[in-house]
Parts: sequence; structure tokens; C-alpha cells
Amino acid sequence: MRFIKAMEGDIPLIQDLAKRSWETAYAEILSPEQIGYMLENMYSHNEILAQMQNPDYHYYLIFDEISNSFDGFIGYEHGYQGYTTKLHRIYLVPESKGKGVGKAAVNFLKEKVAEGNDRRIVLNVNKSNTAKNFYESQGFTVYKEVVLDIGNGFVMDDYEMEFLFHEYLT
Repeated sequence: MRFIKAMEGDIPLIQDLAKRSWETAYAEILSPEQIGYMLENMYSHNEILAQMQNPDYHYYLIFDEISNSFDGFIGYEHGYQGYTTKLHRIYLVPESKGKGVGKAAVNFLKEKVAEGNDRRIVLNVNKSNTAKNFYESQGFTVYKEVVLDIGNGFVMDDYEMEFLFHEYLT
């Protein structure tokens, strides 16, 4: 498995991976209308490009060398509200489930964060998403519950989770 820094030319691939992932990850959690709205707004070419132009925001594609295909992607931002990295996006296509890709992606992120000055990683996860259990297995804990108005009459009803790098907290 390789993590490949995504570039502007990879935006259509990121959009495709997001759509394929969301169709299964959120099918039983969000309405098709909300999924469409969020994909259209959060994964528009201009939105992803703007994030890529931010030097603190990074996208990596996850490439499976055995199947010679992309399993998903990760998007994160260093220096988010102080000494924090925000995991904005980690999405895997359905056929990658159970191969250890999610764990490898979180470990990759932890390594990237440890190289810099950030002291914790934060993320949002939908309260009905079983991914919460996965994040807990990787050392994340819930520190807050939020309901975020994302427009068009839709909300995100999430847990905010964090992973603390204890060596910095002495």
C-alpha cells in the first residue's frame, strides 16, 4: 500500500472515490438528497482545488499495489486551531474494507502529525456512523457532540473525536 500526494489532476479521482465511498458509508444514515448536496458542495472541483492550494492542507491517495487500484484517500490540515491537525476526510471504497487500509491510513496520519508541531488530531464522525468504533480502536475519544447547520435545511449531527500525542502533554 502506498500513499501518493494528490495533485490538481487527481481531483476527478478524488471525486469518484468520495462518491463510491459515500454511496455505501452513508446510505443508511443520510438521505440521498443530503448525500448529493454534501458531495456537490464539499467535493466540487473548486472546493478541493482551494484546499490543495492551502499549504497546510494535504490530500493523499491510497494505492493498493496488489490489486493495482485506488482504495481511497485521506485529507487533513495541520495547524487547525492551534497545535491540532484536523482529519477532514478519510474515505475508502467498499471493496477495500477489511484489508487494514483504514488502520494504515490513520497510522500514516499519526506519522505525518508526529513530524511536525501539532499535539493532537481531531475529526468529526456522524453519530450513527459505525466508523466511531473504528476510531476508538485507534485511540481516539469523543470530546464533544455537535449539530452543524450545513445549509439547504441539512445538518451534520456529529461526535468530535480527538487523538492526543501524550509525549507533548507533560
